[in-house]
Amino acid sequence: MSTTVLPSIEQVPEAPAVVRDARRETIPPITLGTVVGVELRKMFDTRSGFWLMMSIGILSVVATGATILFAPDDALTYGNFAAAIGFPMAVVLPMVAILSITSEWSQRTGLTTFTLVPSRGRVILAKAINALVIGVVSMVIAGVVGALGNVVGTALAGVDTTWDFGVTDFLYVTLGNVLGMAIGFMLGVLIRNSAGAIVGYFVYSLLLPTITSVLAETQQWFRDAQPWVDFNYNANSLFEGGFTGENWAQLALTGSIWLALPLALGLWLVMRSEVK
Repeated sequence: MSTTVLPSIEQVPEAPAVVRDARRETIPPITLGTVVGVELRKMFDTRSGFWLMMSIGILSVVATGATILFAPDDALTYGNFAAAIGFPMAVVLPMVAILSITSEWSQRTGLTTFTLVPSRGRVILAKAINALVIGVVSMVIAGVVGALGNVVGTALAGVDTTWDFGVTDFLYVTLGNVLGMAIGFMLGVLIRNSAGAIVGYFVYSLLLPTITSVLAETQQWFRDAQPWVDFNYNANSLFEGGFTGENWAQLALTGSIWLALPLALGLWLVMRSEVK
C-alpha cells in the first residue's frame, strides 16, 4: 500500500499578483448635442416615423400639383400655393411632435432611454429642439416647393407670376405652425399615449374652435373676451398676419394658460412617473 504525500504549504506555488492600475478611466459625459442627434435619428428609424417625415415633402408636392391642376388661372399666386401647402403642414407637424414624445411609452423604449440618460429633462429638451428644427425646416421646404409651383404653374397657364406672399407673411405662418407643434408636444408630454394625445389634439384644433365660434356669434360677452381667453383663436390669427402690440399680448396671455401651464404640469408628471 502506497502512501500519498501532500505538498506542504511552503511547496504550493503562489498565485501571480494582480497588478491594478490606480488610474481610473474617465468617461466623458453625454452632451446635449449627442442626445439631440440620437433623438433625431430615432424619429427616422422606424418605418412609420420615416414615412411620417417623408409625408411633409410629399404632401407639399401633392398640394402644389393640385393647385396647378384645379385652380383657375387668376388664382395661381404664391399666396394661394402657400395656403394649399399650409393646410397639410398644420396637420402633419403636430403629429410629429406628439409621436416624438409618446413613442417612448407606446413602444416601451423609455426605460432604455432614461437608463442611458437618467436626466429626463435633457431628453425632453432634446425632443423639443428637434421638433422646433423640423417645424422650421419643413416650412422652408414647403416655401421652396410653393415657389417652384408658382413659377411652373403660371408658366403653364401663360399668366404673370405673382409674388403676394412676403418674408413677413412667411414668418407669421411659420410661427403659427410651430405653435401648433408646441400644442402637440404639450399633449404628448401631458398624456404620454399616442392615441390619446392625437385625439386630444383634434378635439382642441377642430371641435373646440367650432364651439368657441358658435359661442362668439351668439354671446356678445364672449365675443369681446375671446382674444383674451382663446389661444387657438390667436394662433390661427397668425396666418392672417398684421399683429399689433395688443394682439401679441393676447397671444402671450392665452399661450401661458393653454400651453405653458399644461406643459409644466406634464413635465412635472414625467419627472416623477415610473417608467415601465
